[in-house]
Amino acid sequence: MNIASAVLERSRIEPDTVAIRALGERDSKGDPATATYGGIERRSDRFAWALSRKGISRGTRTALLVRPGLEFFALVLALFKLGAVPVVVDPGIGLRRFGRCLDEAEPEAFLGIAAAQWARRLFGWGRRTIRTSITVGDGLLDFIPTLDSLSVAAPHTSWPIAKTSASDPAAILFTSGSTGPPKGVLYEHGHFAGQIEAIRALGDIQRGEVDLATFPPFALFDPALGMTSIVPDMDPTRPGSVDPDAILEPAERYAATNLFGSPALIDTVARGGEANRTKLTTLRRVVCAGAPVSADVMRRFLALLPDDAEVLTPYGATECLPVSCISSREVLRETAARTAVGEGVCVGLPVNSIEVRILAIEDGVIETWEAARELPTGEIGEITVRGPQATARYYGRPTATALAKIHDIDGSVWHRMGDVGYQDAQGRLWYCGRKADRVETKTTTLFSAPCEGIFDAHPAVRRTALVGVPDGSGHRRPVICVETEPGHGRTARHAIDRDLRQLAKRHEATQPISIFLFRGRFPVDIRHNAKIDRPRLARWAARRLRWRI
Repeated sequence: MNIASAVLERSRIEPDTVAIRALGERDSKGDPATATYGGIERRSDRFAWALSRKGISRGTRTALLVRPGLEFFALVLALFKLGAVPVVVDPGIGLRRFGRCLDEAEPEAFLGIAAAQWARRLFGWGRRTIRTSITVGDGLLDFIPTLDSLSVAAPHTSWPIAKTSASDPAAILFTSGSTGPPKGVLYEHGHFAGQIEAIRALGDIQRGEVDLATFPPFALFDPALGMTSIVPDMDPTRPGSVDPDAILEPAERYAATNLFGSPALIDTVARGGEANRTKLTTLRRVVCAGAPVSADVMRRFLALLPDDAEVLTPYGATECLPVSCISSREVLRETAARTAVGEGVCVGLPVNSIEVRILAIEDGVIETWEAARELPTGEIGEITVRGPQATARYYGRPTATALAKIHDIDGSVWHRMGDVGYQDAQGRLWYCGRKADRVETKTTTLFSAPCEGIFDAHPAVRRTALVGVPDGSGHRRPVICVETEPGHGRTARHAIDRDLRQLAKRHEATQPISIFLFRGRFPVDIRHNAKIDRPRLARWAARRLRWRI
């Protein structure tokens, strides 16, 4: 079992079909760089041969810091063919955290652009373990070979795909660190295989579709799913700041049928399309993940699409994706109204391959399933899952692994999502926020998503965030931070504050809330620009309240 085999199969059946268009790169004619399935296959064969010359082989942990494009795709495919283990860290997390992640993953090889090679030497990234460095693209350091120079002598023969098993390590993918320290999730080949099949089933993805891939890690699945991948000319580390035309124009030009993006990107593009009265005539499916998606954002984007198109919002995490999925039709028909009265955010039925259980909230380790306490339908607890795409451990973090995993008597491993929620009578999963974001007062516990859903329904509110501020007695005071829609400045805040206070009194979930703080823009995660950085926001709220006193 090796993810590379799916790409090899496609290249043999349709070698001349376009696999990837990288709109931020140019070929010799000045057109967007393009590779067919056969071309990406041949390029990955040359890269595999070149990497093997430098000692990269089965099991070699290999850090990868390369811009998304043709070389990135071919390199990852080459590493899978070799049976090597790519180590992927989001470069937007900052130099210090990036270095800590590399030290933790213990890579033996480093593939990076020239700037990354300079930074590695300057900051000492991976100094303890890295023995092989290769520059991807133009080289500026004479003592570090380039991938192109190593590939020149590659024979024109296919590289045999390593015969890996389902339990063999396939990659180490780091979490974004938006809800805690970044952790290296150890993927096995079986996890990728399960993930591909679950993603394919989400929206009935067919071979020959065209995906506008705004998130490079997700784009890696496109060749395995039989889709042509269009990589837009954008900064993938700042999806919320994307130029809407960089998405709208290629979606129409290349007849994209699928678009994957974060809620921040989808919102920005929808607003741009709304302003320009744009229509996207070929998109059938928009997959939006990374954080909850509001009904307003769904409506705004659906206005750009054909009547039969839909927005799908899968729920999951780096450790297990997808867990469940819900369509815009169900949200707008039913669940959005329930979110607005404090029932949380419905994330749909679990996908066929995943089992979901809701456990009593426990901040410590739960070693075995026998020690867990399962909650009945409708009661809020920690969301726990198992299935073929659920990973079993973090690399180099035994404590984090112990806190996140539960071992069952049959040898399987349950993953604790770190989220709280419940299942309804139909089996649908309702998300109520991060476990760590719950606010425990002297008399009750407040969960973020149910509270925020009530206030987010206000037409002048873009989004809200529940945070807790220490009250001096060992508990916390619940505070709602408010980000308004554009056009509602400081002069409107008094009226909005009054309305939100009235809303709080009408609902049991929000009656303990009496403090509302307005802020221009919330701090968000670096990967999707959508998850709210609540610890940072809570510190800001604490400072504001001290100033008030």
